[in-house]
Amino acid sequence: MNTTTAADTAKVTVATIRDWARRGIIAATKVAGRWVIDTASLARRIAIGAMKRPARKVIYSIETMTAIGGNRWQRNGKDRVYINNWAEFAGIETTNYNTGNISSASYQGEGVSNSQAYKLLGSIDKVWFDAADGKLHGRFGYGESRVATREEVWDAVVAGIRTAIAAL
Repeated sequence: MNTTTAADTAKVTVATIRDWARRGIIAATKVAGRWVIDTASLARRIAIGAMKRPARKVIYSIETMTAIGGNRWQRNGKDRVYINNWAEFAGIETTNYNTGNISSASYQGEGVSNSQAYKLLGSIDKVWFDAADGKLHGRFGYGESRVATREEVWDAVVAGIRTAIAAL
């Protein structure tokens, strides 16, 4: 396995994988100037790391929401943080033409048609954290995709936000 794949598997940087290889923490050999990582050795290292790491508690707050890219809004006694990049947290990736139209799209790593991408993006209108009740809120749009329901997209958004906060 190459260093990029190993880094994705272990959820660390490529530099960390190279450091582990140099120090002998994981079994690896150099072939044509590139590290080839032993899969079983990497799996053991990941297991060791999982035992040492306590689970991080996910706390929804204004600070954590702004740290993951939210925009704070205060008006008329309301204090909210809007998550404008909610599609990234749901795993919706698009590339666009200069006109703004979608040129290619994927949902959670799987390619989808442009029309399904529009429907996925239309399934949720807004996502925000309300400081008054400490909860995430979403306003659903009108799109309904064959790829995922509104509820599945919402669940993906919440899971992505929780993962981003845990990584802080």
